[in-house]
Amino acid sequence: MTLESLALQGNTNVYDNLAATVSGRIREARKACFREWFADFSNTEHRMEFVANIHGIEFINDSMSVSLNGAWFALETMSKPVIWIAGGGSSNKELEFLKKLIEKKVKAIICLGPGNESIHESFSESEIPIADTYTMAEAVEAAYYLGRKGDVALFSPGCKEDAIFDSHEARGIAFRNAVKNL
Repeated sequence: MTLESLALQGNTNVYDNLAATVSGRIREARKACFREWFADFSNTEHRMEFVANIHGIEFINDSMSVSLNGAWFALETMSKPVIWIAGGGSSNKELEFLKKLIEKKVKAIICLGPGNESIHESFSESEIPIADTYTMAEAVEAAYYLGRKGDVALFSPGCKEDAIFDSHEARGIAFRNAVKNL
């Protein structure tokens, strides 16, 4: 089975599939079962969930990303230029480990809500444009207008629930609705 034939792409999902294969093989599961499972597996809501492709821009909902580690895995998975919709609440020191990855993969950062000073400070000397937005609709519209055919608008906030939303589910639903209203 090739990596391209996996239903869920990205290194994190490859690692998960490898772990499942090892444990399944210990229990003597057939190889054909793994091919079927891994090719048809559907993703969890709010975890790297494809929402829509609008004029060639893919919109991905990763609202379950409640830490910078989660955002790192989401960004690391991307093979296309990314417009990253991020949340606030992280310090400059915490963002430091993401800096090289962001500079490599991200073409624009959309900050959603309050508490994004550290994102501005961390990338003030970079060429990456940063926009502040205060509603999900504004964030999605900004991503759409900054995006070009072949880009990905990735909503992976990298922080816990914030001043705008009570849960990652609520913000994921708001993201999906804003994309559908474009």
